[in-house]
Amino acid sequence: MNQHTIPIQIDDPINARILAVSEDKVQGYLRDPLGEIAGRSGVDLDTVIGRLGAMLEAGTIRRIRQTLMATNLAPGALVAWKVPAEKLNSAFEYMSGEDPFSGHVVLRSTDKDTPGSQYKLWTTLKVPVGYSMAKHCEFLMSQTGAESYRLLPAKKLFALGVGHVRRKDLEPGARTDDPGRAMDVSVVELNELEWRVLKVLKRDFAVSELTGDIWAGRAKEAGVELEEFHRVAEDLNERRVIGRFSTFLEHVKKLKDGTTVTKYNALFHWAVPAGKEMEAGLEVGRHHIMTHAYWREAGAEFNHVNIMGVAHGTDKQKVLAHKAAMDRHLEEAGIEVSYTNVFWGGRSEIKPSEISPIAYKAWCEGVGLEDV
Repeated sequence: MNQHTIPIQIDDPINARILAVSEDKVQGYLRDPLGEIAGRSGVDLDTVIGRLGAMLEAGTIRRIRQTLMATNLAPGALVAWKVPAEKLNSAFEYMSGEDPFSGHVVLRSTDKDTPGSQYKLWTTLKVPVGYSMAKHCEFLMSQTGAESYRLLPAKKLFALGVGHVRRKDLEPGARTDDPGRAMDVSVVELNELEWRVLKVLKRDFAVSELTGDIWAGRAKEAGVELEEFHRVAEDLNERRVIGRFSTFLEHVKKLKDGTTVTKYNALFHWAVPAGKEMEAGLEVGRHHIMTHAYWREAGAEFNHVNIMGVAHGTDKQKVLAHKAAMDRHLEEAGIEVSYTNVFWGGRSEIKPSEISPIAYKAWCEGVGLEDV
């Protein structure tokens, strides 16, 4: 079948079966991740490769890559930015286009004026060990005209997964039988060989690279034998540096067929009593609708919010119904919520943050900074 006649819609039955696995079910480093997708979806390997290639070429899938647990490789934070209205779009452009260490860049708003609602630009930031997130943010302020920022590093992670296709038909309140699990954010030190392997391991795959021997070219690029590449990657996997092999769909941008994968991107805020953060995070993280959930201390400007999570959906009222179900669940679990809010995502650009200290040093030299 010609590549241009292969169905590229996410609701095509075969594509949906593939994406239900490939978005966030292939955890860790695998020598044959495409074969794993084929086996778990029940779709033969050649068809999996053809369908993923067609969707990637068409833009239905925005990238295919091996993700890393970046929180374990470089200190990071969610950053809320207060930017004058007339500079908001230019600040967005700078963060998304000029700063390789800012990942998710999203304009957010609230349904009414609430604590923190003046912070309308939200980004994720990773800065390698030995460098300062605060100094990096101060430089970004000087470039964008931002008035202030709030660094919100994660103290614990409770949910990480982006299965939009799988989540489309979830009922509010759907959750695992047991509480979620907490993941630490401690940084792992790597040697030169490990960074060399990671550099090529994490790069997006081109359509031509989607083969049954997907890592051979990357091993050659890293300058190591394939078996050595596997050994290093599997060791990093054991050290919880490797995330998942994933196909990422566009969040809100229209696809070639005129559809969107999701329309509403909601950042939920909860303030729970000190000492209850772990319990609350584990309860929030067990809800299937959550793509991310964290313990972050937001401070007085955000009414002392300390649990945050992200959910996506195509219907605003259903997203709010999911939120209401989580609120009820927290109440039933005996966890008092003194304040809660929803920050809705608008314009967004999602890209992986660069985490290499070598790349960071080169960036500093390129922008004329001696020490950040």
